Amino acid sequence: MRLLLLVTTFFISCLGFSQTGELSGVIILEDNTPVINAHIKVIGTTHSAVTDFDGSYFIENLKYGTYNLLISTIEAHKKTISITIAQEKTSITTTVSRKTNELSEVVVNGQSKETKLETAGYAVNVVKTEEASIRNIQTNELLNTTVGVKIRQNGGLGSDVTYSLNGLSGSSIRIFINGIPSSTYGSSFNLNSIPPSMIKNIEVYKGVVPGHLADDALGGAINIVLHDKIKNHLNASVSYGSFNTLQTSVNGVYRFDKTGFTVKGSLFHNYSDNDYKVSGRSVLVTGLGGEQTPITARRFNDAYRSTGGMVHFGYTNVSWADQFFIGLTASDDYKEVQHGAFMTITPYKDRFLESDALLANLSYQKKNIFTKGLDVTINGLYGKRNRAVNDTVAWAYSWYGERAIDFRGNEYQYTWGSQQEGGPTLSKIKRKVAAIRTGLSYTIAENHKVLLNHVYNSIDREDSDALQSVLENTFIGTRDLHKNIFSLTYELNALDDQLKASVFGKHYQQKTISIDPEIEADEDGNDRVVDEIVTSTNAYQGYGFASSYAITPNITLLASAEKAIRLPDETEVFGNDGDNVVANPNIQPEISNNYNLGFRLGSFKVKKHEFTISTNLFTRNIKDRIGLPIETSLNVDDELIVYVNQGNAKSKGIDAQLNYSYNNNLGFNFNVSRFDLTTETAAGTEFDIPNTPFLTMNGSLRYSFKNFIQQKSNLNLFYTLYYTDEFSYLVSQGSNTVGDDFFKVPQQVAQDFGLSYAFPNSKFVVSFDVKNIFDKPVYDNLSVQKPGRAFYLKMNYTIDKL
Repeated sequence: MRLLLLVTTFFISCLGFSQTGELSGVIILEDNTPVINAHIKVIGTTHSAVTDFDGSYFIENLKYGTYNLLISTIEAHKKTISITIAQEKTSITTTVSRKTNELSEVVVNGQSKETKLETAGYAVNVVKTEEASIRNIQTNELLNTTVGVKIRQNGGLGSDVTYSLNGLSGSSIRIFINGIPSSTYGSSFNLNSIPPSMIKNIEVYKGVVPGHLADDALGGAINIVLHDKIKNHLNASVSYGSFNTLQTSVNGVYRFDKTGFTVKGSLFHNYSDNDYKVSGRSVLVTGLGGEQTPITARRFNDAYRSTGGMVHFGYTNVSWADQFFIGLTASDDYKEVQHGAFMTITPYKDRFLESDALLANLSYQKKNIFTKGLDVTINGLYGKRNRAVNDTVAWAYSWYGERAIDFRGNEYQYTWGSQQEGGPTLSKIKRKVAAIRTGLSYTIAENHKVLLNHVYNSIDREDSDALQSVLENTFIGTRDLHKNIFSLTYELNALDDQLKASVFGKHYQQKTISIDPEIEADEDGNDRVVDEIVTSTNAYQGYGFASSYAITPNITLLASAEKAIRLPDETEVFGNDGDNVVANPNIQPEISNNYNLGFRLGSFKVKKHEFTISTNLFTRNIKDRIGLPIETSLNVDDELIVYVNQGNAKSKGIDAQLNYSYNNNLGFNFNVSRFDLTTETAAGTEFDIPNTPFLTMNGSLRYSFKNFIQQKSNLNLFYTLYYTDEFSYLVSQGSNTVGDDFFKVPQQVAQDFGLSYAFPNSKFVVSFDVKNIFDKPVYDNLSVQKPGRAFYLKMNYTIDKL
């Protein structure tokens, strides 16, 4: 942190004045209705933008001077206006005239930032959050509708979540928050708890991860980009629904125009009893004589609570910094544990987890630092995280929430004295964590750029248990993990932006240190305490490229490839009692050769119709894949899990997506992902890796009614369908299939419906959502049942001008 402060101070002291400004604006019709998806082109430059849900747009890095803006949209006649950029911030409102006659030709307009990213060569999708932020949708639910993405969640709100991209999952997929690995923030500040209103957009990279993220993401990366637009506003929302679920959030920004001093902050609170109904082969009660009766029961030990927030102070859009912030991130959560990895006939009661984190933040951004074309970005975190496991109840319980009885009718206790095997525990993991991401980019010449990025992560971990003896707690071991990843990237734009290419190399280095005190006899026969130190260091090289070629302005071919490395993470190496994970210090890194080939058609506009089609063929060739043991028999541990190297594996398949809209009122999205994920035995026999759904489909429909009941109001209706094909937790048993039906997850179809009503000026929005309308059984990790039909009501209020 001292080095980080010195570097930042040096930058600040050396900066010059940048003669560029930013333009923000709003496009409206004569009746003050915002124009959605209007395209703004700065004539004579490469700058362009597309209006958002509220008709607003934003263009940065415009040199001081006078420009002509071309505004085009399906709803209104084209319009050209003149603007002058003579200060750091310029804001305008433009009124356009609604069309009376429809155009018959195909119209191709400028690209939004999201489209530019999606046509840069990477297999990437950009998920926008405007609509989700005013609805009862979690960030994970939003991701689950994205092509190629499958969210694997172990139950309801707050339960353990893993992310699957094209069949690769777990830690093969890295989650970032503003480019910082989310694991640094801890379990109490994650995608379960961050409301969509805090998020600007979500970038999903599949297979090939660009150098600027600089991490060991073998199967892909999900980058959560928090709002950084400095526009004075305050947003508050509250949601309540089934299972006593309450979610609230507040976030806002205020900037003093004279000095540039800026304050921004956000708070959230989530709570749910998660007492939804479950059934199935594991939900049984045992009566006299050992007779077992299937029942439908409510989960009774699954409550979740999380509270957290961020506050930042600093300066924005001043001569020495585009953004400079210091601040704090704090979070706390509580999670009851209903069962182990599987749902079993004797669930847990009074086993729970607690987590908290307190982290200092520093961020700095400056374009054209020292010289034109040189940009710098620094993000750093340092602080503490704690995780505690409480399991001290020895009584066995049934799914009625009452003490279980044996075949004689007597209540009984576990001989090991706790809900989970292993004995009672009040274990605690204390971590000191640090992370810093530094990025430099330099535009050598027009259309040529070089980027240098570095990410450093460290974890200093100490485990203890209050129920152990004084002697045992005296001999506490420590676990340290240090990771450095460097990347160097060259980017090229050629042929009038028809060809885009980037080539990158990455250097990975990880060091783990385990220190365990032991007693040994010295040369005189006296006992003494010594530290047994086990150190492991791994270093690898990776490389890759991404390229795209625009055959026409709206037909683009994309290709990318990477030799990717994934180093074992802290949980896989050291274990984690709170998540029922056993340590495996001998686990090896996994290596994969990833390839993508796809195309994007659109967007095409014909009269009031607009559509885009995209697809991607992919293959992943993986060596020493890390995952749960591949079960080839019915002898599965129903409580503890351990991560192992499963062997070599291959994933290959296709993603496809269609987006269609009509008159900005009707919107339709459909996507499908189909792949194979296989591995080989020592004898060379190939078989499917279990616990993986190979076919998923999602569809969503939206329709808007403008001026519904009131002028300048909007009623939006939403419908979403999720399809997951049948999959199993066991390798196919061939002709011997007796008993393996227990481990099959059936085909699943879930449907959601929602509506939102935006009052005039869109400051106040009320939304209502029904999840899993037809109350179908929905399963995921290890056949753990997820919530059935649920209802939620949300109110959202925004003040745009403070």
